[in-house]
Parts: sequence; C-alpha cells; structure tokens
Amino acid sequence: MMKSSMIKGVALGALLAAGALAAPANAQDSVYFANNAYRTGPFSGSGIPIGDGMRDYITMINERDGGVNGVKIVYEECETGYDTKKSIECYEQAKSKNTIVYSPWSTGATLAAIPRAHVDKIPILSMAYGLSASADGTNFPWVFIPPFTYWDGASVMVKHMANELGGMDKLKGKKLGLIHLDAPFGKEPIPVLENLAKKYGFEVKLYPVAAADMQNQGSLWLSIRRDRPDFLYNQGWGAMNPTAVKEAIKNNFPINKLVGVWWAGGDDDARAGGAEAKGYRSLSWAAAGTDFPVMQDILKHVVEKGKSTTAKDKVGEALYNRGVYNSMLVVEGIRNAQKLTGKKVVNAEDMRRGLEALNITEARLAELGMKDFTTPTQVSCTDHSGHSKMFVAEWDGGKWTRKGDWIEPMKDEVRPLIEANAKDYVEKAGNWPKRTESCEKSS
Repeated sequence: MMKSSMIKGVALGALLAAGALAAPANAQDSVYFANNAYRTGPFSGSGIPIGDGMRDYITMINERDGGVNGVKIVYEECETGYDTKKSIECYEQAKSKNTIVYSPWSTGATLAAIPRAHVDKIPILSMAYGLSASADGTNFPWVFIPPFTYWDGASVMVKHMANELGGMDKLKGKKLGLIHLDAPFGKEPIPVLENLAKKYGFEVKLYPVAAADMQNQGSLWLSIRRDRPDFLYNQGWGAMNPTAVKEAIKNNFPINKLVGVWWAGGDDDARAGGAEAKGYRSLSWAAAGTDFPVMQDILKHVVEKGKSTTAKDKVGEALYNRGVYNSMLVVEGIRNAQKLTGKKVVNAEDMRRGLEALNITEARLAELGMKDFTTPTQVSCTDHSGHSKMFVAEWDGGKWTRKGDWIEPMKDEVRPLIEANAKDYVEKAGNWPKRTESCEKSS
C-alpha cells in the first residue's frame, strides 16, 4: 500500500484532474458523469488504477474527438474511501448535478443506490460488480451490470477447475475454497458455488476475511492448511489480495491453484509475492498492456500531453485497463442515447435507453481501437449483463498474460438464479415499481 502522504498527493492530483476536465465544457455543450472513487484507505491500491483508467479514457475522448459528437463529458470523482455511508452522500451529490449515469464502484454502494435510482430515474452502471440479480432488466430497468456478473465468474471458476482436473466428472470429491471479503461483494459467488457443488459433487469451504483483518490472514491460512482444498477462489479487493498471494506462498499452497476474481488480478496484487508469485491466476476480460490503438491514443492525447496524473509505466496495467473499459461503456451509452433520441445533450433517462441498446460487436471493438482487447458484449431489455466470455489470466513474473481460450459462463445455471433472486428482491422490497420503460433495440 502507498504511504499516506503519497496517497494524499495522488488524491489531490485526481481532484485537480477532475477540475481540468470540467473547465472547458459549458452546460449547453456537455454532459455530467459522476464516479465514486477511493484513492484513500485500505482499498486505494485497487481504487487508484481503476479511477485513473476511467478518467484518462474520458479525457482522451474530450481531447481527441472534442467529446461525443461535439458534446464534452464533464467527469467528476467523489471520494468514498470505500465507505457505503459516504457513497450515499456521493449519490445525492451526483443527483443534484444531474449526472447522466451513476458509477458506485462497490457492491455495498450499488445496493444502497438501487432503490434510490429507481425512484430518481438515474441509471446505475456497475460494471462486472454489484448485485448479480440486477442483470434482470425486467425488474431492474435502471441497473446495468455488463459484461457479466459475479455469478458468471463463479461458474467460470468451476469450469476452469474442471478443465484443470480433466473434465466436469472429475469435480466429484474435490474441494474448492472461497477466500472472500466478509461483505456483500465477497459473498456474491456463494449461491452459485453451492448450487454447482451439489450438482457436480464437490465441496465448498468458505474463508471469510473481515475488512479489519485484510492484512492479517494468518489464522485463516491455518484453516486452509488444515482443510487442504484442491483450488482456492479469491473474491478479494484492496489490501486483501496481495496479502492472500503472500500467504499462499508462505504456506506452500500451489500458486497456480489460487485464482482471483477479476478484482483480485491487479499488478500490485501479484507483485507482492515476488518471483514466487509467477503462475498466480485471475479471471479477466480485458487484456493488459498498451499494444492496442485505444491505449496508444490515451498515451498520445492524454499522458504525453501532461493531462493525466498517471505515471506512464502504470498505463496498461490490468486494473487501469478495466477502468478504460468502464468509461468506454459510458461513452458508447451516450452515443447510443444521442442516436435514439436525436438529441446531442442527453439526460439520465436518455442514457438509460442508450445503455440498454449497448451492442459492442467485434466490428465495433475494432473501430474503438479495442480489437483483441476484450470480448463482444450485448445488453438487452431483459438481460442487463450480457453474460459475456472471460479468460484466465496468468502472472508471468512481470505482467499478466492470457492463458487458454475465452470461457463462456454457465448461463443455464446462472440465469434461473438471477430471475429467482430478482423476484425475491422485488417481493421483499414492497411497492417496487413495475417496469414501464419501453425496450430498446441494439444500435
């Protein structure tokens, strides 16, 4: 983790950058986009690179293209320190400034915002995080969770484990451990893992990590040594991840059998284990590196012009590139909204329509300079996720590389669970507004 003085410096730089983004745009020719951030606290090691990638892509669109069809994007961060109570304040601030989309950046913040957003008619973009059941667009017309959910990730983890063992039939009698943050985010994979364990005959062992113990996992790893799981899935975030990698090495757990959710696949997470971390794996869907036209444009129009607070050697790291992907979805949503409404300056209700029409094809990825950077994804009226393919990334000692082919989630296992849990959410909420929004066709 960074020293507090360094963190304060980065946070100040980010605030200055946000101001710089806002300065050129006038109300008549801009749209406002609010993003929660955590550049301070125990989760800052993960929050900083993602925030940097998001900000730099928006800056690139403004600098290179003059915005989206001539409309500048005013991007602003609200610091939460990963605190859900603070996130509610940030949501209200974003609402007061007429944000066209709200970006919570934690599952807890997403859960807190969902009931508010449905009343306020503000779309939530919780990219590959948040409430898995919100992929049901029928019951959650204002929440979008592309390109997939944590339940999709859990099913891919099981498929990966089966691939390593030699087939789904080889899962019987095996043991999968789940190291997870003891918070809504960390608990998300449990329903799918338990369902699949019953179906395929393997055992799931749960290893919760309290936020206060993220850097003190000694007793937890004693339990892991006792239980001897065949594989470990790490649903971790922030300081929890590098600690898990170091503990796995310390306890002689095979590093290639420790697989992180995509948020446990940061460069600093793997670096923490030194040379012995080579072989650590993580699920992913966005390639690392700068060998893509979109990344070259960010370097050219933003970083090299001094319009970023990101160190050049950090551009292209795994979490930074996830931030780039997130902002790409926002920009494509704006573009769709403009096309659907015929308006240049769109509002939150227009943006909801634009997000529901997302169809990021291979051809569109090539146009965006993202060929081979990620996989296509499509959102629809009923499916606000896309349940897209992902891959297993492997740390080669200095960078993340793709291991093997793209893997499709077990949609037949995940989708019924999404629909059942969405229905349960609505029933428990009471007076939940029924969808009245018309369905959009992909652009």
